Amino acid sequence: MPSHRATIPARTGIAKGALACWQTQRAKVIGLFACTLSLGGCSQAAVTDKSARPIEMLVANDAETLDPRYATDAVALRTTRLVHAGLVRLDEATLMPVPYVARAWSWMSPQVLRVELRDDVRFHGGSQLTSRDVIATLRAFADAAVASRHARVVEAVDRVEAEGDYAVRIHLARPHATLLTDLELPILREDQAASAPQPNGTLDGLGPFVVKERVPGAITLAPAEGGVSTTPLHSIVVRTVHDENARALRMHAQRADLVVNGFSPTLLPALENAPGVSVTSRPGSNLTYMLARTDRGALANVHVRRALAMAIDRDGIASTLLAGRARSASTLLPPLHWAYTKESPLSFDPAMARAELAKARADTLHFTWLTSTDRLRVTIARVIAQQLADIGVVVDVIPLEFGTLLARLSAGDFELGTLQLPELTEPNVLRVFLHSSSIPPKGANRGRIADPEVDRLLDAGDAELLPDARKPIYAELERRVRDEAWIVPLWHEDQVAVTSSRARGFVPSAEGRWLHLATLP
Repeated sequence: MPSHRATIPARTGIAKGALACWQTQRAKVIGLFACTLSLGGCSQAAVTDKSARPIEMLVANDAETLDPRYATDAVALRTTRLVHAGLVRLDEATLMPVPYVARAWSWMSPQVLRVELRDDVRFHGGSQLTSRDVIATLRAFADAAVASRHARVVEAVDRVEAEGDYAVRIHLARPHATLLTDLELPILREDQAASAPQPNGTLDGLGPFVVKERVPGAITLAPAEGGVSTTPLHSIVVRTVHDENARALRMHAQRADLVVNGFSPTLLPALENAPGVSVTSRPGSNLTYMLARTDRGALANVHVRRALAMAIDRDGIASTLLAGRARSASTLLPPLHWAYTKESPLSFDPAMARAELAKARADTLHFTWLTSTDRLRVTIARVIAQQLADIGVVVDVIPLEFGTLLARLSAGDFELGTLQLPELTEPNVLRVFLHSSSIPPKGANRGRIADPEVDRLLDAGDAELLPDARKPIYAELERRVRDEAWIVPLWHEDQVAVTSSRARGFVPSAEGRWLHLATLP
């Protein structure tokens, strides 16, 4: 795909101080790379036999665990999906479920799904996959004693029955539209499914790789035989490098091969010009959004929330601070999603924003805005604060470490903030963020939204099996969320891969998964 160049056009609403910071950072990075180029002989000498070493992938944070029953952070989820495999996987472009460990499936009734298993798949340890493994896995994920962090995914399953060695019938307690997508859960060996936690990745898997070693800061994956796909040609090292400048220099020195979504836009132009380095991107299935505490204070007033939504220049931020590698969001679901329906957003319109504030009849408004400590995210939050100041709303930006940020948001200790849904693959995931039954600690409805119409639409979308019938339900949900500004969609960021010549065939999937590592030539 053609690469995007970062440009900084003059645009109303983008704070000059933030742009100056952007340009200064970019200049520092280009200077750093120039210094590296002058020492190119030393850098090249450090790599004596590139073909013999594994493909090295750099990530910003360590995986919390390599046990797929408990993995929730992005690095852990994506690494465990290389080691383990589910009955289905999601198509990298459409995000629709496609067969993986399953050979095929059919709905026998709205509450009974029959799944045929492949008979040519073996666990890494050599044992044949059978229906008993599937039954044990689904029971383990639902078992309170196992306490999987993904137990809610199987809560609609009533029971699972075997039909011989290579077929199962899954009986639901109620119609549940997302069952097929839910069956992306990794299948574990029958005797290990309910075992004690195995954080170092020792559970037997069906994926294209096996965990060879885990040490602080690095995970080594070796090609696996007999699993769900053909045996990969390369081993992989997932190495943690916290600082993005250090990641950039390692890529430039050809000591690493791949970084996915690991660089701010300020670094990408310099990386595009580095020898042996390529930058590719594709639209992502994610959502960055403004979150408000909607059940108290001035933010309980819909006119205040609508005013904030119309004061934020989403197009300007996407084209400048995000360097054109994001698309302003008109809806919660991204345009590539099968359930997307084009709707008119609450567009950037400061005059209309002031009119909404007048309807609210509010005194001078003063809010705090929580964001992460990431440099780019702080800059974006400060630009938004300036844009809100332009309509008379005072905002104090408070950067927090990510764990502290989530804790405060979940506890309701906030007024405004920005968050991202990194994998918006199934529209029913919105239930966790919008339904009144998902208010913490039961879910992630951190804004404390309690709207009967939103609940009704989410329930209807969950119960309807056919995608063509579900799509208009979610379109109506989008309109309701927009009109009430329960949460405000801001933009959908691209999935960006920076690769060496050895990993140039890698293409990030729409939801950011890494399965293309298994097919690198």
